[in-house]
This record gives sequence, structure tokens and C-alpha cells, in this order.
Amino acid sequence: MQLSPLILLLLVFGCRPGIPEGTTAAIEFYQPVEVNVHGYSGNIMEPFISRDGTILFFNNLNNPPENTNLHWATKINDTAFEYKGEITGINTNDLEAVASMDTAGNLYFVSNRNYQNTLSTIYQCNFNNGNATNVHLTQGISKLQAGQVNFDVEVSANGQELYFVDAQFNQSGNPQSADLVIAEKTGTGFKRLPDSDKIMQNINTDGLEYAACISANQLELYFTRVGLPLTATSHPEIYYSTRQNLQEAFGKPTKIAAITGFAEAPTIAPDQRTLYFHRRENNRFVLYCVKKK
Repeated sequence: MQLSPLILLLLVFGCRPGIPEGTTAAIEFYQPVEVNVHGYSGNIMEPFISRDGTILFFNNLNNPPENTNLHWATKINDTAFEYKGEITGINTNDLEAVASMDTAGNLYFVSNRNYQNTLSTIYQCNFNNGNATNVHLTQGISKLQAGQVNFDVEVSANGQELYFVDAQFNQSGNPQSADLVIAEKTGTGFKRLPDSDKIMQNINTDGLEYAACISANQLELYFTRVGLPLTATSHPEIYYSTRQNLQEAFGKPTKIAAITGFAEAPTIAPDQRTLYFHRRENNRFVLYCVKKK
């Protein structure tokens, strides 16, 4: 029996099974290359590439006694940026770190400047050409419980979702847990998604998950994980996960094998192929990028 061309097309394309829910699509990466920020010689941590790809945000070392502030640089090419300085109007004598920005120029960041009074750490502002204005606390994120800290934040490209961390710290200042959470924008701030736990069911573990990075279509998630208990040989690793639609849970994550050593804080460029992150080398944090094959 000879099959018609239409039947053949249906067999080849229309009846092909999709990726089962809960499965992560395989992504291969080339070897990472170091990225230079000309005019800057300090530590580079928590990088974020603006959604148009023209600006690199980062903070310097996040350990005392260094004053952790937010900095910015402009793109020369994929592996080179020109340092512009600290962001004005945003930094204090407390920690300011982990910048993330949507396409409209709404910049989100973490600061412990008033944690004792607010039990909150995620702020937002308007960013334009190195200047921050209208800096204020982001409402609806914190659980308002002592010891609970949201120490990372990532805003979606459209500005409608925040991906952040719920972490519990002990009295010694060490994290006992850290899980990724999603919230959606409301009229006055953000509200946690009721199905956030379900969406992140394959991501969150008994270890620490943090430093989320979300693709423009929110179907690819990159993040950092380190197991507990923390030991002298523990080090964080970068993972990725995918899903087929926004209602589906992210699949079981896969470690990016090309990224080795102490590596954290992925951020994806507008091409959705180039991933930047920081890596510790000789007790110094250095910026790297890795590309999808």
C-alpha cells in the first residue's frame, strides 16, 4: 500500500511525541572563556547582562570588610566590556548586590540596608545611563520572618515575574536552606505564585538553590546549587532546566559539564546562547562566558 504525501507528513511531524513533562531538553556547551572588563581590576561577582545586551551589571566582593556595591560596564564584544564605574544613587555603606533589569529599565537588587526594621532585602529603582532613581523596597516578596532572607533576585524580561530565593539562616549567619520561588507583578508590588512550589518541584532540594537566571521566554532556567552540609571541599555548580510552557514544571536539572570549579550566578545574553557567570580562581572572582553549541 502506498501512503499519500499528507499521511506521510502526519506520521513524520504530526504524530512525533514531544518531550515528556518533567524532562529537561539536552543542551551542549563549548568551553568557557574569560571575559575582560577594561578599566576594572577588582572582583566581579553576580553578573547580569541587560536584556538588550549593551550593559553588564555586577558587584564587587560580597565579603566583609569590603563594601559591596553595584557597578556597570558597556559592551565592546562578547568577551570584553568597558568599565563605567559604580551606579550612582543606589549604593550605601551596606551591601548592594545582584542586579537584574527588565526591558523597561526597572532595576532590581539586593540590599541589607534596612533588614532589621523591614525583614526585607529586595529593592527596585529606575536605571538610566548609570544613574538610579526612585529607589524603594519591593513589596510582597519577604515572608517577614526573622532569619528568612531573600538573597538573590532575577526579573523576567517583560517585568512581570520575579525569581528569587527563600533562605533560612542560623544564628551563626550560615544558610540552612535556600529554594527558588516565583512571584508575579501586581498593582503595588509582587505576589508569590500559588503554584510556585509545583513549578520548582524538580529544582529545589535539601541543598541550596540560588542565583536564578531565566531566558526571555521563561522556558529555560539556569541556577546555582551546592549541597549541604557545607564543608571545606564544597563548591557551587551551575545547572540548567527546561520546560515546554509557562504552566509546566521545570524538568529535572542537568549540570553544565563545561563549567568546572567554583562557579556561580549565571546570566544569559539576548542571543539566548551566551551564558555569563563568575568563577573563583586563586581566591579572586573572575567573569567568564560559555556558549551553547
